Amino acid sequence: MYPNFAGGDRINRGRGSRGREVRRELGPRVNGQIRIPQIRLIGESGDQLGVVETAKALDMAEEAGLDLVEVAPNARPPVCRVMDYGKYRYEQGKKARKNRQTTSQLKEIRMRVRISDHDYQFKMRHAEKFLTQRHKVRIAVGFRGRENAHRDLGRVLMARIEEDLQDVGQLESPARDEGRNLVIIFAPKSQSN
Repeated sequence: MYPNFAGGDRINRGRGSRGREVRRELGPRVNGQIRIPQIRLIGESGDQLGVVETAKALDMAEEAGLDLVEVAPNARPPVCRVMDYGKYRYEQGKKARKNRQTTSQLKEIRMRVRISDHDYQFKMRHAEKFLTQRHKVRIAVGFRGRENAHRDLGRVLMARIEEDLQDVGQLESPARDEGRNLVIIFAPKSQSN
């Protein structure tokens, strides 16, 4: 069929599961998904109820109008808890969303010493936008060639930047030299202000 292959006539076509779809839901097993005969049960108030038959535990959860959720599948016997699974998932999602919102980035804005007034205003608007979005802003003023002899002009520009951004941000690190650049970092103003 497929001659001249290293494995002879046959070629591996990736049919390891023989056409059956193997699907495993993410998250813990709930109610009917728990198939082991005995489990260690924790009640809805958090008290240990000991090793119980799974069918009996399911009946107890159903009587309480709650779900049986496997919390420690690798333990022997597995540990299951009686809880409201929908509420649990909602709270987990809420925590994840809260953690995602708190991430901030360091945004960089680069400019030159001889920047035109309009370009400066444009870059300052971007810096203000980043600070109001709770990101840190690193502003780098670059010097080239003979501009290096006039680093005092860069310090004047940094003083102007500091003055313009004091309403929306607070100075995190003052202007300092980094090679050919003069760098200043602003952090967003704290929420209480």
